[in-house]
Amino acid sequence: MDIERFLEKKAALIDKVIEKYIPRKFSEKAILFKLNPPQYTYNLDALNKTIAEPIWEFLDRGGKRWRPALFLLICEALGKRSEDFVDFAIIPEVIHNGTLMVDDIEDSSEFRRGKPCTYKIYGLDTAINAGNAMYYLPLLPLIEKRDEIPSEKLHKVYEIYVQEMISLSLGQAMDIAWHRGLANADKIDEKDYLQMCAYKTGTLARMAAKIAAVLADANDELVEKLGSFAESIGIAFQMQDDILDITSKEFVEKKGGYGQDITEGKRSLIVIHTLKIAKVEDKKRIVEILNMHTSDQKLKDEAIAIMKKYGSVEYVKRFARKIVEESWSEAEKLLSKSDAKEKLNAFARFLIERKI
Repeated sequence: MDIERFLEKKAALIDKVIEKYIPRKFSEKAILFKLNPPQYTYNLDALNKTIAEPIWEFLDRGGKRWRPALFLLICEALGKRSEDFVDFAIIPEVIHNGTLMVDDIEDSSEFRRGKPCTYKIYGLDTAINAGNAMYYLPLLPLIEKRDEIPSEKLHKVYEIYVQEMISLSLGQAMDIAWHRGLANADKIDEKDYLQMCAYKTGTLARMAAKIAAVLADANDELVEKLGSFAESIGIAFQMQDDILDITSKEFVEKKGGYGQDITEGKRSLIVIHTLKIAKVEDKKRIVEILNMHTSDQKLKDEAIAIMKKYGSVEYVKRFARKIVEESWSEAEKLLSKSDAKEKLNAFARFLIERKI
């Protein structure tokens, strides 16, 4: 299976479906107004300039769209036709892009996907509001199709959504606390990091898998196992991002230079492993550089060299592979043998071994 081609194909499909619910330009015929008609007037110009335009300017920058692709693969692995579920697959993807828009503000980032961050183009107020709108707009398919979904199933889907959105905020809170020095960041261990990742980067993958599994009639045990598998992919995906941030020229060109995570003062698993085994002077130096929040490439390169010196990049690569393999071994026992099942496994491996 050519995963890159598969992702490209699904990305085009997902963007079409997003456009169905969040049009590039709102009109009075938009699904939003059909489901939630305004009491007085439509104010189309205002909504287009502050919601539709910034959202699509951001979405058009690209992105792998791997969460909806995962959603559809799970539906297939459960014996369903993926095309019957594509409207719901946009839920985790639109939310994900909304979180990025808001994250860029919280991190004072300059660029996202090779362009100035949304708040740099449209202003803080518009970016915060558009990002927040993206947490809720993708739920429109659930409202539009509520008569087609049994109420018990719909209740489970909404419950998963609420739980995962809470987790998302908890993970972001931990990340902010650590890189701003509001909690003792230099004493966090692997379990702390994994919990933050499970909350922050595992949650939307887990949401995608669990909602897909519920809609595709999986039993409760399988919903949980597939959720754990997807969570491990999300965590491993983040670990691979952290590795690429200090090793991949192509990846960092889009972000504006090597070691953007160092500028943010981020306590990645690479940093945690280094701090655990490094000599005292190296520990002290890497903490100093992280706490500077520096954009000086020489200082960032110095920190990167310390991390590489202790084999921390290789350690994290092995760690990422292991957690995905372990969670897959639990989920695969409950799935019937099929091409879709093999695709799902290959898909997970691709995401954690990608070069960009």
